[in-house]
This record gives sequence, structure tokens and C-alpha cells, in this order.
Amino acid sequence: MKIQESAENYLETILILLKRKGNVRSIDIASELDYSKPSVSVAMKNLRENGYIQVDGGGYITLTEQGRKIAETMYERHTILSDMLITLGVDQKTAVEDACRIEHVISSESFEALKTHIKKHAGRLPE
Repeated sequence: MKIQESAENYLETILILLKRKGNVRSIDIASELDYSKPSVSVAMKNLRENGYIQVDGGGYITLTEQGRKIAETMYERHTILSDMLITLGVDQKTAVEDACRIEHVISSESFEALKTHIKKHAGRLPE
């Protein structure tokens, strides 16, 4: 299932914040992405209605199984692509920005081929 790039970014951000903080609210996402609280609230409503997140009575956000799968895919792509670009000599800021764009458009087939190549030639994938 293909979802919009912005939804993928939100899900990835939720995952990152959950790893970092243990819990996430809309205000945390707004701060992390430097977005307005109303924009994030609309996005969270859409993600909730589409079954990607759950929000409890205290406003804490968790990923559903479907949302977590997408978030982990985006996070893996972002991490591996960023590290690969940095290894190739791209400065960190540019590598992270480029990886953020590439992660949404690269096919699963191409990404898996990159991972296989990295494993074969580098011995292991970045964490």
C-alpha cells in the first residue's frame, strides 16, 4: 500500500521519538519537525483515521502494527541511505537531506539490491 510522503515522514518521526523518549504527543512531533501544532493535529487525525496510529485519552501516540511497519521501513531506508552517502564522501547535512527524499521514491527492489551490495562489500549494514 502506497501512502503519501508526508504520512511516511510523520510515522518515521513518531518511531524516532518513541525510541528516544519512550512516549510521544503531538507537541513533540511539532517541535521535532518545526511544524505548527494545528498542522500536526490534522495529520495525526488522518493517520488515526487510516489506522496507522492510536491516540489515548492523555494524547499519547502509539503506532499500530501497520504504522510501525511503514515507520520502520522508512527509518531503515533513511539510515542506510544516509550512511551510504556519507561513506561516499557526501557531507552529513546533504546526505541526510538527500536520503530523506530518496527513501520515499526508491523501489523495494532497488533498495534491497543496495542492501545486498553493502553487505557483500562492507561486511555489515549500519545500525
